[in-house]
Amino acid sequence: MLDTLPIIPLFEGLDAEQTSTLMAVFEKYTCPPDTVIFEQGDAALYLYLILKGRAVISYKPYDGPRIVITRLRDGDVFGWSAAVGSNRYSSSVASESTLEAIRLRRERLWEITKYQPDTGKIIIDRLALNVSPRWKNAHDQIKPLIRGAERK
Repeated sequence: MLDTLPIIPLFEGLDAEQTSTLMAVFEKYTCPPDTVIFEQGDAALYLYLILKGRAVISYKPYDGPRIVITRLRDGDVFGWSAAVGSNRYSSSVASESTLEAIRLRRERLWEITKYQPDTGKIIIDRLALNVSPRWKNAHDQIKPLIRGAERK
């Protein structure tokens, strides 16, 4: 599955060294349909990229029923709480079909932005653009992540 990394639009145009770096830090994740990948309030550990399949993001307000925020498909990213420094996921995600994904531990994303800032900036900018249609200020929230890592 990780051998497909160079053909995923998120990683297009990266050089061999950058691709190799990313292949080393992403891990495979698969699950059957109707699997809860994480619940709202769980520790925010991973950022996910769907290679194949469908998932749904939902939110449960304290005073009302669960609502569907959006449906995800091939190429979509979820688990942003892990990328922007939140300790807990702000919503839940469940698979709607067999899901094939790759995921990145939050610490590994920070390491890339710190030790390979050019690669980190490219990936974070592209991730922010990927999510921006459903999260209008994603790009603005992710920029401090890059700047903070560059200062360390």
